[in-house]
Amino acid sequence: MEFFDVRTPDGEPTGQVKERSAVHRDGDWHGTAHIWLVGRKNGRLQVLLQKRSRNKETFPGCFDTSCAGHLSAGDSFEEGALRELSEELGIRAQASELFYVGLYSYEVKESFGGKNIIDREIAAVYLYQKPVALSELRLQEEEVEAVRWMDFEELKAHSEAGDPDFCIFAWEIGALEDGFRMAGLAEAGKEEA
Repeated sequence: MEFFDVRTPDGEPTGQVKERSAVHRDGDWHGTAHIWLVGRKNGRLQVLLQKRSRNKETFPGCFDTSCAGHLSAGDSFEEGALRELSEELGIRAQASELFYVGLYSYEVKESFGGKNIIDREIAAVYLYQKPVALSELRLQEEEVEAVRWMDFEELKAHSEAGDPDFCIFAWEIGALEDGFRMAGLAEAGKEEA
């Protein structure tokens, strides 16, 4: 069983701990970490996408954030981010290698596997900018089917078009753009004035 800290809408733990299914049933706010691997190719911003396992309960086979996951009870956002990088991609990163973008709250009401869920998450978003060779990644088979680099503008177009092969929401594109600006990575000619 997985247990999560119930959090306030601002991301602070309330002191209450609940089992994962109860959190999603009751619509409790809880924490996640989203880590985007970013780089450049031919001067263009690239992001690493993971293709979710076809056995996943939610969004099977869809392209998603480089890696992401729920925080276990007692985890800080940073601890969760470092664990997810290690578990899903085999990257043993240090906290100093994560560029913190910010906290983003979002809600999804869906029916998955015949169960209605209310998924209220406070996501800490990070960028990871160290060079990564796909051949060196160790993918967590039950979570990740494949990974690929994609031009950010192409990803943004898929997201805006509502492409069903991508489960990347508008808030995530906005968080990436925030992170690019904050880290000084904005595309040439697209920096804010």
